[in-house]
Amino acid sequence: MSARGPWQTKPMKIAFFEVGKWEKDRYRTRLRDVETAFSHETVQETDLDGLTDSWGISVFIYSHLTSDTLRKFPELKLIATRSTGFDHIDIEFCKKNKIHVVNVPFYGENTVAEHTFALILALSRNVHKAYCRTIRQDFSLEDLQGFDLKRKTLGVIGCGKIGMHVIRIAKGFGMEVLAYDTKKDVFLAEVLGYRYVPFEELLGSSDVISLHVPYNKKTHHLINKESLKKVKKGAILINTARGGLVETEALVWALDQGILGGAGLDVLEGEELMLEEGYVLNKDYSKNVLKTFVQNQMLLRREDVVITPHNAFNSREATLRILDTTCENILRFIEGNPQNVVVP
Repeated sequence: MSARGPWQTKPMKIAFFEVGKWEKDRYRTRLRDVETAFSHETVQETDLDGLTDSWGISVFIYSHLTSDTLRKFPELKLIATRSTGFDHIDIEFCKKNKIHVVNVPFYGENTVAEHTFALILALSRNVHKAYCRTIRQDFSLEDLQGFDLKRKTLGVIGCGKIGMHVIRIAKGFGMEVLAYDTKKDVFLAEVLGYRYVPFEELLGSSDVISLHVPYNKKTHHLINKESLKKVKKGAILINTARGGLVETEALVWALDQGILGGAGLDVLEGEELMLEEGYVLNKDYSKNVLKTFVQNQMLLRREDVVITPHNAFNSREATLRILDTTCENILRFIEGNPQNVVVP
């Protein structure tokens, strides 16, 4: 290999966290010249003994790489997150300490869009309620009447690659599409037949609202009590992006008030507390965090809410693209020609 940088006299060691059994052999095969270590747990759950000398770490979204955590890796030069988003990483700390952060910008645009419509259809045709009923040997049709998507209006908030795939699928169903984004592609809007409108107009005119924006300080609680007051009565809210986009307390309120007719959620605010039974008891959390945890439990019990476990990305094809891009990111960094750089 070409120039490796200041760590070239030391073994190139990278620690992978949140890795399934089937992934390990593929990583070892692609990264033959790299010493690899694997944990199926998050960084915060893993015993880091023997791993802190790693020059690289690779994580998924549940490993929170705070400054305190990153200080445990004094040799760290590279963080390869196996996600598009990077809000789980202390970016400012990485900038100050010259730690490269690379991500997987494209892997499942169609994958997440297809899951978005799986959630929409589950709610529009009461698939989840019908399934739960029939496994109890109850074949009655009471309260199972759904609605057609044809000629309904879909509001897409965030028109990046995933949002565009959602729009294309919606047009195939014969839906009208409204879009909100800070950047407008007028040519594509004309070709695909959708309209850009202000945020408030989208909320008030859409039968289905789908979120596809990144999570950051500006988009935190983008959907809150005030914005939900502007929603068309009975609309369905879909979130396959990030849990923090939606204020959980406001969501429960809107469902209770009948403002929303339902919600399809692949992500939850504070979802890391839902990962493992008893996890919430292992640490002192703030009152607000515990309140959100309880409200998530309330959402799980509702018939007008469909929740999946952050699974929208999880197709065979998409997970392989994530794995292969991550390997390529690591190899390109070792060669001195990094790609998909978030923090240079």
